[in-house]
Amino acid sequence: MIKKSSRRRFIQLTAGGIIGLTLGNKFLIRPVTAAELSRLEQDSPQASALKYVNKSTTTGQNCKNCLLIRNDGSNSEWQPCAIFPGKSVNINGWCSAYAPQPA
Repeated sequence: MIKKSSRRRFIQLTAGGIIGLTLGNKFLIRPVTAAELSRLEQDSPQASALKYVNKSTTTGQNCKNCLLIRNDGSNSEWQPCAIFPGKSVNINGWCSAYAPQPA
């Protein structure tokens, strides 16, 4: 015999799925720290394409105050960057994707 689905069962399963996804996201995904990432080398193809340097030559324009930096909460000189996934960049560096943080 085939079981008939009910509206109540549908709502229960949907609510359970939403709760499961929310809790799973909170407890299973954690941010990566710069210490876990390899440092971006200036001569790598991606860094060269974006003209990345470890030391900015323009006053006030560096990775430390860029919108794309992902500060991991440490005081490390190397931090994750959204432009270079899996790599950390020097906070004193600069690249052509630089975007100033809003004031």
